[in-house]
Amino acid sequence: MAFFRHIAVAAVLAAIAMPAMAAEQLTVYRSPSCGCCLGWVKYLKVKGFDATVETSDDMGAVKARLHVPGDMQSCHTAVIAGYVVEGHVPVEAIVKLLAERPAVTGIAAPGMPQGSPGMSGAKEHFEVYSFGPSGVAPFMAF
Repeated sequence: MAFFRHIAVAAVLAAIAMPAMAAEQLTVYRSPSCGCCLGWVKYLKVKGFDATVETSDDMGAVKARLHVPGDMQSCHTAVIAGYVVEGHVPVEAIVKLLAERPAVTGIAAPGMPQGSPGMSGAKEHFEVYSFGPSGVAPFMAF
């Protein structure tokens, strides 16, 4: 039941935040050798985000500069409206982040969950976490 409540909240937030998304520039940092990152960027653009891509041969330095905890890391890192978005995070979580504006550094889908946006394979259950100076906490489940 909680899962459906999260989906309903995300749908409402998406409708409210859609105009705000178009105004927000999203910058995605990725390794030049990673293809799934481009799949996630394509997904974002289809969903209405204005995304630009910057490649880096040192993603570890990018993640360190943006304060992404080691256990929250994935293959690409994005920045939108002062927040960090790490990994294959679904649009619903980004919309919720922008609508609620919590006091966190960002959100992350750690690792590379199969079937998540930009990833191939059958969809598996995964969590998106918030992270920041107060630590890591569950943000949304997919």
